[in-house]
Amino acid sequence: MARLRKVLRRSLLANLRVVILLWRRFRLSLSLFLAIIGLGSLILWLAYIHPEAGTRLTFPEALYAAFSMLFFQPSVPFPQGPLGILFFVIPILGLSVVVEGLVSFSLLLLDRRNPTGEWAVALASTYSGHIVVCGLGHVGYRVTRQLVEFGREVVGIEKNSQSPFLERIRRLGVPIVLGEASNPEVLEQAGVRKAQAVVVATNNDLLNLDIVMHVREINPNARLVLRMFDADLAERVGHFLGIRAAFSTSAIAAPAFATAAIREGVLHSFFLEGELLHLSEIVVHPAGELVGNSVQEIEERLDLSVVFLQRGDRRDMHPAAELRLEAGDRVVVFATLEQLGKIERLNCPRR
Repeated sequence: MARLRKVLRRSLLANLRVVILLWRRFRLSLSLFLAIIGLGSLILWLAYIHPEAGTRLTFPEALYAAFSMLFFQPSVPFPQGPLGILFFVIPILGLSVVVEGLVSFSLLLLDRRNPTGEWAVALASTYSGHIVVCGLGHVGYRVTRQLVEFGREVVGIEKNSQSPFLERIRRLGVPIVLGEASNPEVLEQAGVRKAQAVVVATNNDLLNLDIVMHVREINPNARLVLRMFDADLAERVGHFLGIRAAFSTSAIAAPAFATAAIREGVLHSFFLEGELLHLSEIVVHPAGELVGNSVQEIEERLDLSVVFLQRGDRRDMHPAAELRLEAGDRVVVFATLEQLGKIERLNCPRR
């Protein structure tokens, strides 16, 4: 039910944005059209006299007459005098505006499937409180996909029109602005001024810093997340520029790669206050010593945290302290490498 409400909400927001987009794009044409019809109706109402009956038009009749003139099918007889010019001006001007609007609308609809076209730029201009992702390569694509799964509204910026990820991102419903993210005009097109956060994820440290400086000028209050190769530089820059989070992707990945090379079951590894910590998965062996122990007993004995337990179809994100482990339970623990070694030894079959 919650998922259905989420889908309906996103669909409603998408349709609302389309309406806003069409209004912004065609408000001038629509205003001109209404002005032509309105002014023509007013002139007919005030000045037109029926050449045969000598009567004047009511305002609804004048309005209908102005509309009918658009198709060169006036509902009232052609008048004598200079008022007759109106019978040529209204259809010429009115049809010009209508044709221009129809052509522009058709081109915009045809451009809708282009992930980096005018439709995407126009749609991005309707966003507010969204997240802008600069650089849609391997990292940027995955960040964008994760944000969409979180239910957040995202606008992407990418300079490479041949990027293999553009079509995948378009299928996620994310508008993409094509251009250099260090260009203030491109940032404005992506709605950085109204964005809640900006993720700078290109693979060029200097370019990322340049982007950050421009984002700060446009929107000083935006939350900034920065990707950098040099972990030390990322930390210093993050503190100096007031960046909420600066990450080195290589530094994040390295512990996971190294740990996975020497131990199975490690899901994720990272440094916290200088200590390498791991999320690791363990399947309780029926002949191991873990069977029958409670979650609390394991945590106290081994000084680790049990953060997830799956038993059959049941999943528990916060296992109760008194819950006792059974054979086949899938357990995820948060621990150091040394603690992982201890729990694995306990899980080995008794000899």
